Amino acid sequence: MISALAWVRKGVAAERPSRHEMTEEEYARLQTEAASEINDAKRELKQTTDTELLNDPALKDFDLEHYDSENSSDEDAQDGPHIFSNIKGLSFYADDEQDPLINNGEEDAELEAEEAEEERVFATDNLLLVAKTEDDISSIDMCVFDPESDSLFVHHDFMLPAFPLQVTWLDYRVGRKAQMEGSGNYVAVATFEPRIEIWDLDTLDAAYPDLVLGTMDKKALRKARGKPHKEFHTDAVMDMSWNKNVRNLLASSSADTTVKLWDLSTAVCVQSYEHHGDKVQAVQWHPSDSSVLLTGGYDKRVSVFDSRAPGAISWWKVDADVESVMWDVHSPNHFYVATDSGLVRYFDVRMGENSAPVFTLVAHDEAVSAMDQHPHMAGMLVTGSSDETVKVWDVRDKPSMVMSRNPDVGSVFSAKFCPDEPMLLAMGGSNGESKIWDMATTMQIRSVFGGAAVASVVVEEKPMVGIQNDEDKDDDPENTHEAVIAEMRGSGAQPNDDDSDSDESMDSD
Repeated sequence: MISALAWVRKGVAAERPSRHEMTEEEYARLQTEAASEINDAKRELKQTTDTELLNDPALKDFDLEHYDSENSSDEDAQDGPHIFSNIKGLSFYADDEQDPLINNGEEDAELEAEEAEEERVFATDNLLLVAKTEDDISSIDMCVFDPESDSLFVHHDFMLPAFPLQVTWLDYRVGRKAQMEGSGNYVAVATFEPRIEIWDLDTLDAAYPDLVLGTMDKKALRKARGKPHKEFHTDAVMDMSWNKNVRNLLASSSADTTVKLWDLSTAVCVQSYEHHGDKVQAVQWHPSDSSVLLTGGYDKRVSVFDSRAPGAISWWKVDADVESVMWDVHSPNHFYVATDSGLVRYFDVRMGENSAPVFTLVAHDEAVSAMDQHPHMAGMLVTGSSDETVKVWDVRDKPSMVMSRNPDVGSVFSAKFCPDEPMLLAMGGSNGESKIWDMATTMQIRSVFGGAAVASVVVEEKPMVGIQNDEDKDDDPENTHEAVIAEMRGSGAQPNDDDSDSDESMDSD
């Protein structure tokens, strides 16, 4: 499953990424974590009686009841193992460079040069971050999209400790490179764990993130699990927003009902807000006013407030759980709200709290699980849903649907416009595949948003480009949008099988 996507700004990635070398501290950390996991396993084992183990059908073939009574043969006991006793002509080398099987000289140098060239990132490359989960193993893939050859391939990846819910790109330097000049290339990852990991995208083979926001103290987490805490999250981190104006600030929202502000320079939570009454699904900084936040939660409410004066909050009620919120970058006094009921509402903050929406889109039959706006073209909105469709909307004067398409990614969990080539739309969903759609070659979009001159030019529409992560698409019902949301809610809700059709419509107030 593809649960989240994010583009990397063109030209910020290092041309030749460095390879990480493990330090003594990291080796020690690995040993500590391994010991902790072993102790946890021992505690779990103590809760299981010996009788239960002996009667386990899966272990009967091992005859564990008589395991300790088995003795080696007398011959084995006398002679013992002699691994190399029958090997003749065994050669030893004092230095690896003298061993022809290890040191291949020019051949090794050629191979290293070839690998270095394959790892090279060009300033013209479009980079896409893909949060992926296969067989309960989660990772982040950094993919390269080449529009000239219409190819999308994985450059490198790194493993995650839990299912990823959101990814956010940022250029603020942290961790090992915090004191270096210039901007960096990082991704913040929110997962079902109550922590945020920040990884350096210019480092290959990293075993650990460069920065972790939140506590690693398991005892403290067990004690406060799910309850609001002022210093760290205690439940899944559901959304994040990096402040592009005050670059050391990252906002996060969580299933523990809090919104937190993190100082990336110190990795400390500098402010915690508890204004929502349920899980906070979405958070976003205002595009120009660097202190204003927009949030939405499962309490069916949306809030706008100044982070410096959190006591003065403006509220708007909606009909269902909030899926996502988004400021209109072309009209910053307005914002979008997508809900679990399939609706998208557009509000004007100047009208005051609980004011009626400017318009409402009946966007999908099921939850609107993805939403984005064109970064340069005002009025172009894209929505995606667990009904497996992506829709393009013209919301300029009289909002209307331009087109609907099934990108064949399953339930659509993410849809993001490329910031540098904004007619490219990346999409990802439940079947484990990510697709890139070149909208500039789609006639319906050209005719509506391109004007008469553009619409009159006939172009051949390009097919969507993607990477199939699995040979077979994953039809596991656990990968549906409803199942993921149900897990975040802590309920056993099953996917909605309602196949009823309804026409897309728009209501204006």
